[in-house]
Formats: sequence, structure tokens, C-alpha cells
Amino acid sequence: MANTGTITAEPAPITLDWSKTALVIIDMQRDFMEPGGFGETLGNDVSQLARAVQPIAAVLAAARDAGMLVVHTREGHLPDLSDAPPAKVERGAPSLRIGDSGPMGRILIRGEAGHDIIPELTPLESEIVIDKPGKGAFYATEFGDILQKYGIENLLVCGVTTEVCVNTTVREANDRGYRCVVISDGCASYFPEFHEMGLKMIKAQGGIFGWVTDSAAVREALAD
Repeated sequence: MANTGTITAEPAPITLDWSKTALVIIDMQRDFMEPGGFGETLGNDVSQLARAVQPIAAVLAAARDAGMLVVHTREGHLPDLSDAPPAKVERGAPSLRIGDSGPMGRILIRGEAGHDIIPELTPLESEIVIDKPGKGAFYATEFGDILQKYGIENLLVCGVTTEVCVNTTVREANDRGYRCVVISDGCASYFPEFHEMGLKMIKAQGGIFGWVTDSAAVREALAD
């Protein structure tokens, strides 16, 4: 694989050094993606997120073939909820709250079936999995240290949901000096209009938070 590749993107193409680039797959967990999980308890139509699975799987396969660093994240909490602020647990009126027993075990609790990444995107043993208690991947995690350790400067970002955990992570990364390229069809939201606006926010004003591309453009740049 060539050391660099140029991705067709908005607001402009971007050339990346692949050796300094990581694929970051955010929160593709059963609790968000499948019936009976946390996403559905909040009243959401979880089928809205399914459209991101195949584009992510295709980019993940290409990244693995290229030997790129792959990082998966999972949002969830310790069984005693010591890392779950009451303001988060008490928010809204879900049918089940964080920590309650659901069809896939306790909702959004580490080690439970619902906390796992969906089978289609199961991490390899060699890939990094970051367990995070919040929306962003940097808060209260080792994510920043890992990126520094591997000399990463660029992040290819995908996952769910576009406007919450993806956007939060991109904003955190932007403040830390990382170039973020968001894969539009590899992201999804329970609210299609939020997905659309979440992507527009990232690429606005000359790419204020980063670049937006699609899975085909990423795979083409990697193949070149």
C-alpha cells in the first residue's frame, strides 16, 4: 500500500498518510442497534441505524487489508453504575433505564450481551476496543494515549449516532489537533434529519470540524 492516499471529500479532497491514520468505529453495539436495547427503550426506531452496517463493514475490511490501526468504541457503564452520573441515568422517560434488566442483559452495562458490538463488526483480537462512559471517545478513557502511542494524526470516523457520539468524538478530536474524516454512509441516526445536519455541521465553514466523505471514496483511496 502506498504511504499516502487522497480521499474525495467535502469541503475539499484530503491527502492522508495511512501510517498515521486510524479507523474509528463508534458504538456499533447491540444496545443501540437491535430491538430490546437501550436505543429502543428511548422510543427510537432502531432499524434506522441498520443502513450504516454494510458501509462500515466494507471500510473495515479495506482497513484490515491495508494494515491500518482499527479502534472500536463502546458506550457503557460499570455494573455498580459508579461511572454513570445520576443526571444521565435519570434523564427522560425510557421504558428501561441504564442498569435495568432487559432482553440482552442489564441495559448499557459492560459485560452484558447488549453492550457487545454487533456480530457483523466483531473486533479482531488485534484491534483496540475503548470502553467509554460518555458520548465522546476521549472522556475518561485511554483513547488519547493510544493515538499518541501509535503516532496517529488522522481519524476516519464512522458509527452511531451521527449527531451524538460521532459528533462529540469528532469535536473532541478536532480540539486536540486531529484531522477527522467522517464517513457519511457509515454513520446513522434515529432521526434522519439529525444525521443530515450533523454531517453539515462537520464540513461547514471550510471544514470547521473535519471532512465528510463516503465509504466508496475511502475504499477507492485505499485501493489506489
